[in-house]
Amino acid sequence: MGNLRILAVDDSATMRSLVQQTLGIGGYEVTLASDGKEGIDKFSDAEYDLVITDINMPVMDGLAFIREVRKRNTNVPILTLTTESEENIKQKGAEAGANGWIIKPFRPAQFLDIIKQVIQ
Repeated sequence: MGNLRILAVDDSATMRSLVQQTLGIGGYEVTLASDGKEGIDKFSDAEYDLVITDINMPVMDGLAFIREVRKRNTNVPILTLTTESEENIKQKGAEAGANGWIIKPFRPAQFLDIIKQVIQ
């Protein structure tokens, strides 16, 4: 199967570290970005099997980032990892092209299960 590549975008250094550690345990190759613009730059430079993004970020927020990714790739799964749990925000995420919604804080085992389901 090889190492699956995941792009994780979050403005919180703590959250990026936690995501990287958790995905590392799962055996994934992780690329990190601190906002949507950096995420787009990195997305444009490589192929990814999954994109994980926060919603509330400076420079380019998660919804704008998801829309930009979708312009470039309609197939890559996109998961949001956010503190936002309101239905209207989830709806906007789905409309932008997100495939799933994970609420922070996450449990690592549960997070890895969701990743496996989405990538398969």
